[in-house]
Amino acid sequence: MMKNRQKPLDLNQVTFTPLKRKRHKVEKTFFARPWKNGGTLTDFFNSLPGILAGKEFREVVERIAKAFQQKRMILLGMGAHPIKVGLNPILIDLMEKGVLKGIAINGACLVHDVEIAMTGHTSEEVDEELSRGTFGMVKETHETINLAIRDGAQKGWGIGESIGNKILSGKFPYKQFSLLAAGQRLGIPITVHIAIGTDINHMGPSADGSAIGKGSLQDFRTFASLVAKLEKGVYINLGSAVILPEVFLKALALARNLGHPLINLTTVNMDFIHHYRPSLNVVKRPTLKGGKGYTLIGHHELMLPLLAAAVLEKINESHE
Repeated sequence: MMKNRQKPLDLNQVTFTPLKRKRHKVEKTFFARPWKNGGTLTDFFNSLPGILAGKEFREVVERIAKAFQQKRMILLGMGAHPIKVGLNPILIDLMEKGVLKGIAINGACLVHDVEIAMTGHTSEEVDEELSRGTFGMVKETHETINLAIRDGAQKGWGIGESIGNKILSGKFPYKQFSLLAAGQRLGIPITVHIAIGTDINHMGPSADGSAIGKGSLQDFRTFASLVAKLEKGVYINLGSAVILPEVFLKALALARNLGHPLINLTTVNMDFIHHYRPSLNVVKRPTLKGGKGYTLIGHHELMLPLLAAAVLEKINESHE
């Protein structure tokens, strides 16, 4: 027999708390409501649970709609995936309705936006083409992008303006689907932020490093001027895990250094999963002084149309 055995706790001495006095995080007023046939889109959004992502989604909608109504800056930074899943019409509609006042994109967006404008389709089968040694080797894509960048740099233009003008004024059968052309048509800045070597048009002889660098730097300065106006505004990062979160943080630092306080701002990161840089550089760090950062996780092809619809419904409600 074991000596000096440790006695178990005497649970008869436990102190209980009445359920009515307990503070809980979930209450019935937060519950979702079942869908009723014939309901409106607003009914659907109002039926979402008032907790976690359901609550944050509605807060983001409220903040974007409020920024729009107060004529504040609403900016979007994005990677190429939203273009590849067919979201250009949604983004162009938000631009035409005056919701988005600027868009920052990475270099891959150029490729897909230009190819869509030229042919109405984009996004090759990388595995197959890479095995054949033909990945990214489309002559028209290379030359259209690189020559427009070079010509624009000679005029002192950023890359977004250079290629947007090229598409808008040229013979591009599907230019109505081009973000860059829409930016020029509407007078909305679209800035392009390049990392040399990341895009297919860097692999051919028409790529001009000095022109690419000059144009991208010009666009960074333009983007920083838009970020400087984000007080009480909204910045959304859509599907960029590295480039745009880094560019946004530097633009924000520059704007604050130049005397723009940017204390009360809303930031939103939208992607499939949590990534390190967007979580810190978009959601957390920019709002340490004030404002609020949000993370909305989900497929771009579902989440962006839902967000756009909810915002437009909220704006329409205020006008009725």
